[in-house]
Amino acid sequence: MDGIERELTNPWEGILVAPVRGSDTGVLVLAGSSGRVERERSRLLAEQGMAALSIRWFGGPGQSPGICEIPLETFTTAVDHLQENGAERIGILGTSKGAEAALLTAVHDPRVDVVIALSPTSRVWCNVGPGRDGARHPYRSSWTWREQALPFIPMDDSWNPAEPGSGPAAIRGWYERSEVTFAHLLTPAEIPVDKARADLLLVAGGDDAMWPSLPFAKQLAERRRSARATVHLVAHHDAGHRPRFPGESPAPASTRFLYGGTPEADALLGAAAWPRILDMLRSDG
Repeated sequence: MDGIERELTNPWEGILVAPVRGSDTGVLVLAGSSGRVERERSRLLAEQGMAALSIRWFGGPGQSPGICEIPLETFTTAVDHLQENGAERIGILGTSKGAEAALLTAVHDPRVDVVIALSPTSRVWCNVGPGRDGARHPYRSSWTWREQALPFIPMDDSWNPAEPGSGPAAIRGWYERSEVTFAHLLTPAEIPVDKARADLLLVAGGDDAMWPSLPFAKQLAERRRSARATVHLVAHHDAGHRPRFPGESPAPASTRFLYGGTPEADALLGAAAWPRILDMLRSDG
């Protein structure tokens, strides 16, 4: 690509990709529980004239090894970095747990102008993997703000896959079971997107096998509409957990999880969302 790439090591591992002439739009790009730095996706955004920053937000040096009590200040610091590099309009594009982080960051940081939440959740969930102490249990919140853990929903460990075995598993039912088991915790754990200043774009597939992202997205949209706040939902009923944008490589196979959808449907969802994503990131209102 015709741009500038800079590898980052402090305060987190990451990459900043920007057009040669710079940009007044900066986008923080967050992966989900893979923990990877989203290099390819960042380059796609830079090709569209935006500065894109992707960071490793857990599992790196000095960080929690799992998604456990991750400070939301991790992401507000990334917003600082984008602004220091000339960004006047701030977007966050996150997938899955990264979408959860993006939504919560926008709730707490009014500098965020737009959030693109791919395969989102409408609620705060418990940790995925161990915390800094190396422990996975008892369950704790995925997130903290100002050193206070956010209310969360734990997992019901009595759940088992419909077809237990050694192959990859669909765990959507685990989340659905946990919502029933811990119904009394749902309201405190809701992500209050009605309080976020940012415009919101939700992208979800109806065949998501990881968690029920389309029902979650509809809950988020209703929460926004009840506050008369901006929200857009792009959905494809046959797509799964990992929509792919035009120009992106196919999502890698997993030996652990089934993600739902098909490569064709996931690409159709990404293609439908891409123009709206670019329009919202570039728009001034």
